[in-house]
Amino acid sequence: MTDLPDFDILIVGAGLSGVAAAWAVQKHLPGKRYAVLEARDAIGGTWDLFRYPGIRSDSDMNTLGFSFRPWTPEKTIADGADIRDYIVETARHYGIDRHIRLGSRVTRVDWNSATARWIVTVDRGAPEPEILTCGFLYMSTGYYDYQGGYQPAWAGMDQFGGTLVHPQNWPEALDYSGKRVVIIGSGATAVTLAPAMAPTAASVTVLQRSPTYVVARPAIDPAVRALKRWLPSGIAQPLVRWKNILLGIYIYNLAKSKPDKVKQGIAALTRKALGRDYDMRHFTPRYDPWDQRLCLVPDGDLFAAIRSGAVEMVTDEIETFTPTGVALTSGRQLDADIVVSATGLRIKLMGDATLSVDGEPVRLGDRLGYKGAMFNGLPNFAYAFGYTNASWTLKCELTAAFVCRLIHKMDREGYDWCVPEVGPGVQPEALLDFSSGYIQRAATELPRQGDRKPWRVHQNYVRDLLDTRFAPIRDGAMQFGRLSRKQAA
Repeated sequence: MTDLPDFDILIVGAGLSGVAAAWAVQKHLPGKRYAVLEARDAIGGTWDLFRYPGIRSDSDMNTLGFSFRPWTPEKTIADGADIRDYIVETARHYGIDRHIRLGSRVTRVDWNSATARWIVTVDRGAPEPEILTCGFLYMSTGYYDYQGGYQPAWAGMDQFGGTLVHPQNWPEALDYSGKRVVIIGSGATAVTLAPAMAPTAASVTVLQRSPTYVVARPAIDPAVRALKRWLPSGIAQPLVRWKNILLGIYIYNLAKSKPDKVKQGIAALTRKALGRDYDMRHFTPRYDPWDQRLCLVPDGDLFAAIRSGAVEMVTDEIETFTPTGVALTSGRQLDADIVVSATGLRIKLMGDATLSVDGEPVRLGDRLGYKGAMFNGLPNFAYAFGYTNASWTLKCELTAAFVCRLIHKMDREGYDWCVPEVGPGVQPEALLDFSSGYIQRAATELPRQGDRKPWRVHQNYVRDLLDTRFAPIRDGAMQFGRLSRKQAA
């Protein structure tokens, strides 16, 4: 195995989390040989993949953006193309792009205890796969299937005479001008698509089985504008970031401790945006706030489209597709030229690569997450999972910093491998306390968490930041080991 191309660290995925990990390696572990393997032919991850109309961030860019290269445009709810450009420019600015290998799909990873190396099989489109090895493997592939989203099998779909599309596979040449559009779904994608398509479509109807919480937020935060006007950018940027982090934590904790109060507050804002006579059942979910992720609409664009009559909300269920549209259980028929199935994601960890330890297959669904970053029984292995209640990048940067701190300790003390192991009494629980359909459908695929530290995921940036920087690496769960000289030879 010594003749295989070998790296100290391999990062899989070149989106926000992959670029953040690469920056952390360059900053905290200078001299380490690393590469970033990206399956697609472009940098940007989610923000290069999704191309549907109106694609934008679902959280503010002052926290979704990198801490080491702050987002500077005024618009804090940003368009997908701008986010993609920001990731690409960041990778270029720090020379990370020179370490990225595009078109490199990881298909298999296997830990070899005899050498304390990961053997990584990479498909680059050649007749034979490329085999790489590394001392530490960092997965930043996200948690959903890049090949396609979740598509329910509705009755009569084969008889529909129009065009049926999923936002994840949006046809570049799709012309919806003057067309009747029905968008099926109630999440972030649906509330983004509707106001974006409304100006040119003949009509846009959002068909939802059940409502979600939708909150308007300024695309340009006036507080951010004021801070940047009166303070130097080096002071204003961190203040803006921390203002949004702490506000997000406060709102989430308030929603969990006083759900009725938050529910009433959101309902009052929605009624104010839509008028006293609007049927509020279309925006009155059956669950509490933050049992699922809140949907943000910049400058209330969805509400404005509804008020103007360009967008109609319908809360009902599909009986069957028809040749001309969708028939509902209430008896109503929605005529459509185009039906958009904004029905969510399909969970797929590891980018569909297989995982094994010394030849024995491993399922992440059978493992417990350690600090939301590693897993029991998997040596020298980390996975970037973002927050569900805040910007994805916040947690991913903390994970990258923790991994660098861990590797630094291994180097300083001469260890070849580290692995978290579960002690007695730790009880497994679901990783995510979320009722969203895509999470529930993948309950057996997702790893679990424990009922206590360091196995519990707090979903709290401040707690995780303190833990990442100051908690001892030797915490009773993290185990270290060295190869014997004979093995190393």
